[in-house]
Amino acid sequence: MSGNAVRTTTLPGGGGYHAENFRRRSRCLLVFIIMAAAFVVITVININSGNVHISVGEIARAIFLREGTEKNLDIIWTIRLPRIIVSMILGGALALAGFLLQTFFENPIAGPYVLGISSGAKMVVAVVLLAFAQASFQVTSLTLILAAFAGSLLATLFVLVISYRVPNMAMLLVAGIMVGYICNAVTEFMVTFAEDSDIANLHVWSQGSFSGMTWTNVAVCLVVVGIGFILTMALSKPIGAYQMGENYARSLGVNIRIFRIALITLSSLLSACVTAFAGPISFVGIAVPFLIKGTMGTSKPLVVIPGCLIGGGVFCMLCDLIARLAFAPVEMNISTVTAVFGAPVVIYMMVSRRKGR
Repeated sequence: MSGNAVRTTTLPGGGGYHAENFRRRSRCLLVFIIMAAAFVVITVININSGNVHISVGEIARAIFLREGTEKNLDIIWTIRLPRIIVSMILGGALALAGFLLQTFFENPIAGPYVLGISSGAKMVVAVVLLAFAQASFQVTSLTLILAAFAGSLLATLFVLVISYRVPNMAMLLVAGIMVGYICNAVTEFMVTFAEDSDIANLHVWSQGSFSGMTWTNVAVCLVVVGIGFILTMALSKPIGAYQMGENYARSLGVNIRIFRIALITLSSLLSACVTAFAGPISFVGIAVPFLIKGTMGTSKPLVVIPGCLIGGGVFCMLCDLIARLAFAPVEMNISTVTAVFGAPVVIYMMVSRRKGR
């Protein structure tokens, strides 16, 4: 044997590991491709359907060439496209917020709606809307987001205090429900003494809907959720370490206190943006992260985070389409549809976890 020869050793099971890794990557890629295809199909159906029917060819010309009748261009660019894009952005924001809360509480049923965070945001936004209406002030997008952020943060901190004292999944759920009831009661109390016109506007908003969105709303949502997504991706490595246990994350240099504050702040900001523009929307923050992890077969943050953003967007786009067309011309509120699809997922999660004990 020559002295220059190099001896190689084949690790046992090495081929199996690479094959499994390839299958996992292929599976994730397939899920992303399916979600992208679903986004395109739902977008076309959304634009195509309604009181005014627009063919696929006319949609393509209107979007890519800005050609077509003035009526079609106005319907597509002024009414339907902003609504579709906002539902995509805010749906992704809800799923991201749910994923962050589940990471923080180490609990798969933690979500903005179930924990009462959306109700807290709704309460403070209602206060601001009624106060500004009484003073005849104009409410800006920034004002609504700040109000919703304050409300969601307040509700989150309240649930957080309870969760530290009673670290139990069932009690956490009960605490969130109680927070939601309290915030809703305060909101209803204020509505009792409000003017009829203010009540009508508040009632429509509080039911949850993506209707009436403008390109200004699109821009604000894109900036807020875009920043939240970038910061969440920046936390992907600490999140991955935290999923392995708090001690493990600390051993890798993760500052647990700052990390927890970042999770709460980001989840509150994302939830606040959704509530400010579309009202409280139920179950998306729990169901979508669970479905993404299950279909992709992994919990790695680098994969799950963008998966939640896209999956949550597609889920809300589909629910908004159903809400708009199921009983047309009457439009259902978005939370009714998301609850129909999301609640069974939450029930399945709780039952399957109990069986696994």
